[in-house]
Amino acid sequence: MAQKALVLYDFTAEPGNNELTVREGETITVTNQSVGGGWIEAQNSRGQTGLVPEDYLQLNSAGAASSYPDAFSTAAASNTHSQIANGVDPWSVGGAYKTDKAGGWDTQGYTQTQQGGGEDDDDDDGEWDEEWDDQSSVGGYAADPPGEEEGGATGRNTHAPSMKISLNKFPFSKTPNPEVFLLAKLPPRGKDRLPVYPGEVGPVWLYPQNPLDCAVADPKKGSKMYGLKSYIEYQVIPTTTSRPVNHRYKHFDWLYERLLEKFGSAIPIPCLPDKQVTGRFEEEFIRMRMERLQAWMSRMCRHPVVSNSDVFQLFLTYRDEKEWKAGKRTAEKDETVGPMIFSVIDPEGPDLDPAEVEHKCEQYSKFTRSMDDGVKDLLNVGHTHWKRCTGPLPKEYQRIGKAFLNLSAVFNTSGYQGETTLTDALTAAGKIYEEIAQIVAEQPKKDLHHLLETNNEYKGILGCFPDTIAVHKAAIEKVKEGDKLVTAGKISSQEKTTMTKRISTMSYSLQAEMNHFHSNRIYDYNRVMQLYLEEQIKFYELIAEKLRQALGQFTTL
Repeated sequence: MAQKALVLYDFTAEPGNNELTVREGETITVTNQSVGGGWIEAQNSRGQTGLVPEDYLQLNSAGAASSYPDAFSTAAASNTHSQIANGVDPWSVGGAYKTDKAGGWDTQGYTQTQQGGGEDDDDDDGEWDEEWDDQSSVGGYAADPPGEEEGGATGRNTHAPSMKISLNKFPFSKTPNPEVFLLAKLPPRGKDRLPVYPGEVGPVWLYPQNPLDCAVADPKKGSKMYGLKSYIEYQVIPTTTSRPVNHRYKHFDWLYERLLEKFGSAIPIPCLPDKQVTGRFEEEFIRMRMERLQAWMSRMCRHPVVSNSDVFQLFLTYRDEKEWKAGKRTAEKDETVGPMIFSVIDPEGPDLDPAEVEHKCEQYSKFTRSMDDGVKDLLNVGHTHWKRCTGPLPKEYQRIGKAFLNLSAVFNTSGYQGETTLTDALTAAGKIYEEIAQIVAEQPKKDLHHLLETNNEYKGILGCFPDTIAVHKAAIEKVKEGDKLVTAGKISSQEKTTMTKRISTMSYSLQAEMNHFHSNRIYDYNRVMQLYLEEQIKFYELIAEKLRQALGQFTTL
């Protein structure tokens, strides 16, 4: 007897991707449970056959295979199935999985994505493809929720099937414990030494003589599983080698997870552009994603610490599958992650007083909070202006133009000789106002787009600073407790001295990072404001030229 399955969530098939649209509560017939990658081939009551995410189904057989990745324990899987059976959303806080990420902007009018939505992407299997790596390695996808298979949809909100979820995660469920650095016995410092030098504005990272950059280009559609699943692959071309390497979105996601795990305690690592449930193969979405991946990669390239790291260089310059696999495993076994990243930071300067460390930390925390508010305000204003420029404002110009054309048509019915020049001028004015309407509607893409994208980038960076600064604040509190810990016999006087010296190292790191942030902020906002105002000037000059054309149609009496 064919195995039946109950549909737990709505799933909308992506056109041309061999998927089957199903609805919550529907019963379908399983025709092939061995497709792999978290997918099941099934047939609905209308005889239509296609792929459905396994996690969207409740199989009626006790022997049904689970789609949970190997990294999930049997207990976790059972707990999730129990939650589903009891009507608890396993994606919510308190469920089996929890996600968190700063919001982003979609490709249609910059609609802000709120935290905790539901989404999927064309290439989020939760595992690397066999052509990239074997299935035994422990990678950045080990903790990804099940159901993020390529081409599927993980939106759990049945009332909003096109809703997006932000799946990029900060790997720490709470502030990382700085004691692992403050009191740890550190290994000998090797080639990973990260010097901090005194600069004109204070502590600075060591910047390379030849800055790195890369191009993200040439998106192409590929497929796997004998053509059943599709994905988009991009070329990444670093300036150092000019040799392209190919990456899919989930490879960028793996890099993001590695950088976040390694540097997140010291360096804010902004999130990747959001994933999307539908339309992921549409030209506009691919173009927008490529643009945002380009911006993210360029920002990472501009950071002297991140860009010089082994994992980032691997991503840009691997030569073959063997080198990729070896580098990937090495990156995933890296021990200098979390607060231990401070163990390789080597400041050139005297130890700082803990009171000065605390003052700097509070100063930067206050600034980043204030700038975050300012950036969000500009985004809200810009979003409102975008909607007005693409909605009511062009319609106003269209109505004016139509009114001129109507009046010209009325004048033409008078039969009065000698008014042809006037009616022709009115007609020309009406058409020019219709042209102006089109110019107004298209203008935000030329100027406001870049301003919003830059602010959205900074919104993401500023959203990371609270976690980074929290590590420093936790370390400050530990150092403050030093005398009590010595009195209680929990640490020695030498260990307290070591803690004071190491929090000084952390402060140098924070100051170097903030100076890097400020220098980039000044450069970026100078550049984007110049571009915005230049385009605004061109816009108003074009409008003025159009109006002069209309004026020239009328004779002077």
